[in-house]
Amino acid sequence: MKRPRMREKLQRSWLGVLLAVATLVLSGCAVGPKYHPPAMQAPAAYKEVGNWKPAQPNDQNLGGEWWKIFQDPQLDALELQVNVSNQNLKAAEAQFRQARAALRYNRADYYPTVTAGLSGTRTRVSSHRPPPNSIFNGITENDFTLPVDVSYQADVWGRIRKNVESYREQAQASAADLATVNLSMHADLAIDYFQARSLDAQEQLLNDTVKQYEQALELTQNRFQGGIASEVEVQQAKTQLQTTRAAAIDVGVLRAQYEHAVAILIGTPPAEFSLPPLPLTAPPPPVPVGMPSELLERRPDIAAAERRVAAANAQIGVAKSAYYPIINLSASGGFESSAITTLLNGPSGLWSLGLSAVGTVFDAGRRRSLNDQARAAYDFQVAAYRQSVLSGFQQVEDNLAAVRILENEAQVQQLAVAAAQRSLDLSITRYKGGVTSYLEVTTAQSAALADQVTAVNILGRRMASTVLLIQALGGGWDRSSLPERPECCGKLVSSNSN
Repeated sequence: MKRPRMREKLQRSWLGVLLAVATLVLSGCAVGPKYHPPAMQAPAAYKEVGNWKPAQPNDQNLGGEWWKIFQDPQLDALELQVNVSNQNLKAAEAQFRQARAALRYNRADYYPTVTAGLSGTRTRVSSHRPPPNSIFNGITENDFTLPVDVSYQADVWGRIRKNVESYREQAQASAADLATVNLSMHADLAIDYFQARSLDAQEQLLNDTVKQYEQALELTQNRFQGGIASEVEVQQAKTQLQTTRAAAIDVGVLRAQYEHAVAILIGTPPAEFSLPPLPLTAPPPPVPVGMPSELLERRPDIAAAERRVAAANAQIGVAKSAYYPIINLSASGGFESSAITTLLNGPSGLWSLGLSAVGTVFDAGRRRSLNDQARAAYDFQVAAYRQSVLSGFQQVEDNLAAVRILENEAQVQQLAVAAAQRSLDLSITRYKGGVTSYLEVTTAQSAALADQVTAVNILGRRMASTVLLIQALGGGWDRSSLPERPECCGKLVSSNSN
């Protein structure tokens, strides 16, 4: 009859503990300020759009693989390798996994901690142990124990909830950081690629010009042999030819550097990678810009800054909870016996229950300082967030201006190229007719080549500015890509697709 009563007592005690825990948790309230995203007013429209009409959002959708709007299969193949082999992207993924693991670690505080162990000792008591003639003196005994301990901190004031909330928002910020690195790596690759192609176009232009200058030199030499031209004109033609050849060779220095940069971005040693020459000819495609208010949802770096504000706000609640007592519940049970054969028998059972509440009475202002620190950290993150928003608007405006202005400059430069070529044709005709000296021809050649090189460089700058504009707009990323619960269902995605 004793065992059933003991079991009933134990069940009633555990039921009382569970009811106490449920009452404390359900009646508890999370201290600290409620989070509201920092207010940030967006302009109604981008200033630098002006009269220039970019693509409308329904004309083209950037999506995750924004580089496809350039319709360049070679670029597409390289961009896909970034997701697989780029080391900066792998490092950002590792940081996200680290933040997610930290969240899981702190989230474990929602649950009790259970420990169990098994121990056995054999002890002999001294025969001369005081008091003399004790019945325990000189005996040898065994002690086998199988304890199970349960400890739980009731989240009455929301300290654990706020702490987990903070770590969850930090993990979300880390996921946004991953998207930011991803966007940056893809944009860097596109810029380096188009710069290499621009140099290919410049080298092709210089090589074609070398052929023209070789023909001009041959003409001048023939005229010199016929007594029509002087040796000075021959040397002028040679100077122009060799100078252009040297310029064509010099292009290879910068071109090699861009090729090496592309190799590193796709995770390949430069010695094992070659970028086939492909002169840049087509202008950049139009880019859907959208409204400034949309930028707050499309920039991963802005989203990361906002999530850090939320995490700092939660830490204020954690700091406030230090003013309230910590309530701990503990329970232990198990078996203890002097013989291993009777260890798991009913009479060998033991148990205990405990409840404690510990509060700080005096700490010389330590908790107040902790609160001040948390609020200062929050103010810092708010300022950093607003600065990120302003920088985002600036980057969009900068590249909108660059794309628009360079497009106008390219149109004017083409007129300059046409005029310079017409001037060169007239100078050659005049030279052949003996009307002018070869100096006029070399001057026209230099002007024509300079204008053509400038036109090629403008095209390269337009491509780079277009890529930077796409990057400033978020590259098709959207805030909905952030994992709501990164501790359990936030999948690791290195692409910035929607």
